[in-house]
Amino acid sequence: MPLISKKGNLMPESPIRKLVPYAEAAKKRGTKVYHLNIGQPDIKTPQVALDAIKNNTIEVLSYARSEGSEEYRTKLANYYGNNNIDVSATNIVATTGGSEALLFTIGSITDPGDEVIIPEPFYANYNGFSTASGVKVVPVISGIDDNFALPKIEDFEKLITDKTKAILICNPGNPTGYLYSKEEIEKLKQLVLKHDLFLIADEVYREFVYDGLKHHSIMSEEGLDQHAIMIDSVSKRYSMCGARIGCIVSRNEAFIATAIKFAQARLSPPTYALIASEAALDTPQSYFDDVIEEYVERRNTLISELQKVDGVKVASPKGAFYCVVELPVADSDDFAQWMLEKFDLNGETVMVAPASGFYSTPGEGKNQVRIAYVLNKTDLKKSVDVLAAALKQYNS
Repeated sequence: MPLISKKGNLMPESPIRKLVPYAEAAKKRGTKVYHLNIGQPDIKTPQVALDAIKNNTIEVLSYARSEGSEEYRTKLANYYGNNNIDVSATNIVATTGGSEALLFTIGSITDPGDEVIIPEPFYANYNGFSTASGVKVVPVISGIDDNFALPKIEDFEKLITDKTKAILICNPGNPTGYLYSKEEIEKLKQLVLKHDLFLIADEVYREFVYDGLKHHSIMSEEGLDQHAIMIDSVSKRYSMCGARIGCIVSRNEAFIATAIKFAQARLSPPTYALIASEAALDTPQSYFDDVIEEYVERRNTLISELQKVDGVKVASPKGAFYCVVELPVADSDDFAQWMLEKFDLNGETVMVAPASGFYSTPGEGKNQVRIAYVLNKTDLKKSVDVLAAALKQYNS
């Protein structure tokens, strides 16, 4: 029988999606499942984006430009300009989701065997993207006790080798919800300049920042023109996960030219989704004000309810809509599957994302889960009640 590639065998399962069959089986048994496992917002997509798809005169659904239409990229550059990021359309490559943006980025700056340093826990698919490119993830561990703040710069520096090509951060963080301060960004800036590395920032949650704090983009830092690469997406900002439109932003012309070659190889991003994404840029600020207010209330509800559960430790996120929760269990993968297979409270159970998949260090995160507070406050309270009952029964 023909053999599967080593790369294929090394590709990790998604910690978020691997439990889906168990959730589906639970639903078929009549159990209600509260989905705290995936960052799919229940916030409505802006009507202006939906109307742009419904109300147009397209007769031939043709290819878009490989880097995305000039109209979209120009309008997107204006959006960034309003957020203290001075770029033009030529600095932007539209991609099929932030996922493709990351794949194009890794493909453009690394060769097989190269290394990328990432603070962990990190977005689980960074492992998959790196594996697909034959690149090694070198983790630097952050901890729940300080809300997963940036590790010491010395911890980064001692990991840098002649194979290191980049440092990758997610800001605000998935799965932690941590928001990097301007001082932390500046420390990373000095480090990548010293060692001539790329600094990649996944900023898809830039709009979701709480408690009067401010998001600091690497693209706003002076002196990083040849080193900074920003990853972005419409998925979370406009609750348009299904549009699959992301982008790469950089002032490094050689990098952008290389990324465009990858974009040409897959032809183009989806035309209708580009139309919707361009229209979404007209979304009024009031939309985001309401969304942020809602997420703050959800976060506060979730944190306060979790803090009532014996043995549970939870980090306090300042952005995005995730938090990492430490549970009084030895193996959160087993616990998460058990909740779907063998437990319910009055016909209800909870689906969470085991956190071990957000680490690349073996054994880390085994007693943690990521929770996405994308449900309404009433359902969040019910979910924590179910979780508390499940922990009590599981540990008995």
